[in-house]
Amino acid sequence: MSVVMTAAEGAGAAGMLSMIVWMVLLFGLMYFLMIRPQKKEQKRVAAMLADMEVGDAVVTTGGFYGVIIDITDDDVIVEFGNNKNCRIPMRKAAIAEVEKAADGNA
Repeated sequence: MSVVMTAAEGAGAAGMLSMIVWMVLLFGLMYFLMIRPQKKEQKRVAAMLADMEVGDAVVTTGGFYGVIIDITDDDVIVEFGNNKNCRIPMRKAAIAEVEKAADGNA
């Protein structure tokens, strides 16, 4: 009877080890498919916001096109349209895309 118990305990330990290996594989797969690309995108956006300069054309998260006329630590003032009276202060985080002023002129 003790031989049967030992075999059952060995099968339980092998099952537990197999489950742990699957959990590690699933976490690794989730890291490479979800977490890593998100971190790369966050780094790209942070670099884009850090490189903004006065005169750059921007697109906001709301879809508005404008030109940066002033930058502070957390905020920017964006001028929209041909009307020079439409200047709106907004957070840097509200900027979705930046096109450098030199790129548009070249």
